[in-house]
Amino acid sequence: MPSRGPRICTCGKIVQAGALCVCQAARRRINDRRRPSAHERGYTSKWQRERAEYLRLHPHCTFCGRIANVVDHRIPHKGDMPLFWDRSNWQPLCVPCHNSRKQIRERKCTS
Repeated sequence: MPSRGPRICTCGKIVQAGALCVCQAARRRINDRRRPSAHERGYTSKWQRERAEYLRLHPHCTFCGRIANVVDHRIPHKGDMPLFWDRSNWQPLCVPCHNSRKQIRERKCTS
């Protein structure tokens, strides 16, 4: 299977497939410093218990049917705790679907 070729970053530099451009890595570091910790965003031990129970009751990925290991918020809660805890806003996803398909959908909705 052929590997992907290099791509051109938005800054104009050529970047190898799967790698981050220097400008992207710098942007990520700056944004990570501003972002509240997982605990501050609501992902506490209570969340871990609720998440485990939800995955026990809903073991399959909504998108592909594989074993789910992520509880995703259908509508991003962005700090809204009632929306964060609203189980009707939760969906079970596998890691590949959460990290690719779901992120692509969210980017389309915000642009």
